[in-house]
Amino acid sequence: MDPTIINSAPPSANSPSPDSPSLDSPSYAETIESPLSLLELSDATQPNLRVPVRRNIALVEGSAPELTQETLDVLRDRLRIVSLLLCGGFAVFLARAILSPTQYFASHSLTTLWCQAGVTALLALIAQRMCTRCDFVVKHLRLTELLVFGAPALFFLLLNYEQLIQCSELTDGHSHIPNITGVWLLLIFTYSVFIPNRWQRAAVVLCLMGLAPLLMLLIVYFSSPAFAELSHMAPFRGVFVEQTLAILLMVVVGTVGVKTIGNLRQEAFAAKQLGQYRLRQMLGSGGMGEVYLAEHHMMKRPCAIKIIRPEKTRDPKVLARFEREVQATAKLSHWNSIDIYDYGRTDDGTFYYVMEFLPGHNIGEMVSNYGAIPSGRVVYLMKQVCDALAEAHSQGLVHRDIKPANIFCAYRGGQFDVAKLLDFGLAKPTKEADDVELTQEGSITGSPLYMSPEQATGTTEVDERSDIYSLGAVMYLMVTGHPPFDYPQPIKVLIAHASEAPVAPREWNSSIPVELEEIILRCLEKQPEDRFQTVDALRDQLDQVPLNEPWSSREASDWWNCNGCPKRKKLAAELVEMAAG
Repeated sequence: MDPTIINSAPPSANSPSPDSPSLDSPSYAETIESPLSLLELSDATQPNLRVPVRRNIALVEGSAPELTQETLDVLRDRLRIVSLLLCGGFAVFLARAILSPTQYFASHSLTTLWCQAGVTALLALIAQRMCTRCDFVVKHLRLTELLVFGAPALFFLLLNYEQLIQCSELTDGHSHIPNITGVWLLLIFTYSVFIPNRWQRAAVVLCLMGLAPLLMLLIVYFSSPAFAELSHMAPFRGVFVEQTLAILLMVVVGTVGVKTIGNLRQEAFAAKQLGQYRLRQMLGSGGMGEVYLAEHHMMKRPCAIKIIRPEKTRDPKVLARFEREVQATAKLSHWNSIDIYDYGRTDDGTFYYVMEFLPGHNIGEMVSNYGAIPSGRVVYLMKQVCDALAEAHSQGLVHRDIKPANIFCAYRGGQFDVAKLLDFGLAKPTKEADDVELTQEGSITGSPLYMSPEQATGTTEVDERSDIYSLGAVMYLMVTGHPPFDYPQPIKVLIAHASEAPVAPREWNSSIPVELEEIILRCLEKQPEDRFQTVDALRDQLDQVPLNEPWSSREASDWWNCNGCPKRKKLAAELVEMAAG
């Protein structure tokens, strides 16, 4: 699976949309960094498969009864929405009153108009306040909640009072029985749907809303003899009984709704928690699973989590392969290899592992966005990749999936252009006899555009020299902007790797040093014995390439500052922290 990256540079015309990320595209990388914004992996296995580490999916902030930061964020968003909606509604009726004063004052007083204007202004101020970036504590939000729903409630009580008094002054009570429940049903429904709450607290608030119009009815009954006499009429009494029952029913329905929505929210939050890691947002998905931006619950450290979900496969060997990948990669300690922080498996069979969070671009994206890479920079980056791969080979680990998307150009430790070798998803130990069944004999694995002939044919066991071929194919892309074989059909690409000679790189780009071209073509020899036999030998040859414009960290710093400096990682980290509250 290709990694996932979000760049500081604008995507090319052919780049995939961030709305539909695909890990099969070179526009993504497994470790990610967004300098401008932050968007917030597992095969099925059999239960008898041995799993050394198990993690439970724990409940996260917001699922507990008390308000936590997760729920506070939701509450703030919902209060902003409700205040905007109510403000808009009050503003519409206020405008109607101003535009048709004769019709309005026929049934309302000037006091009602001023109260309506005051509630509208208050809701507008609250909406503006909720749209700011200021931090709010629970007391602030609860006071805001009281104002958002309390101010309209007081206005509705005044409205009910006027309606009831006017009703008592009319002779035909049956024809003019007021409906005092409509506005309260709207308020109860709005509160139930939008405000996150414990159902017990919601029941108290909704009961107060439901009792308010009934309380006003009693006040008018005892303060107005005319209304008391009118209320004894059978039609009048029957209508108000119906309205009372409607309010009580809405209170019950609203309370049950709050409890149901709370349970769903709790399940949603729990689904986003993986052990000690809070999943912020999915960055992309592939055939076997997904990659998420995540954060450690205690350390608040951004990271990337790759998960393989149990429904993706029914073969226990697949999970064994991913476990082997993590274990093998975790043994690598070289600076230019991706760091693995943690891995585990949940009770439902979800396998995951946690990787470092890197700012920068992968090689595929750099070529796509900026064209062919200068020879000096190619040498500078590939020597680092050779160093990382040398450690893996020394431990008997063949990568087998080296491609542009799996070589990351990052900002790390104060240095620019730190090459990172990613995604040992197809890595295979060459010295462990007990793993021979985990990769089927004769199977084709890897990425067609950068696959060695022995991988393409599946007839010869791959070794370290297969990785050297793939390195040559990646270098070919870096210096020319084109892969060695670029047929639209994958099968033609595989056949070309096994039988065709690539076009000489200097025919694409005459500025390439002859020595670098010879190195690339030697890496791309069809027979493994004709290539460099070790990555150390390849690195030595790269070190001897004469360069008119050598590349160093100074040139890298200048380039990054002109094309999207990954030091903006600080901003991305701040956005993660902001999202976490």
